[in-house]
Amino acid sequence: MPQLSPLNWIFLFILFWVAVLSLSILIWWSSKIFFQSSTSASAHVKENKWNW
Repeated sequence: MPQLSPLNWIFLFILFWVAVLSLSILIWWSSKIFFQSSTSASAHVKENKWNW
């Protein structure tokens, strides 16, 4: 296995934590949207202007 330069180790470290952070934000956002739409689905039917 070839040795990596310190700049590549820093890049891999930052890339790893960016991936972990974006995945946790995606899980949080999807659960927030899921619970919001399930609790107030009938209240915002007329306000929704999108067909999806």
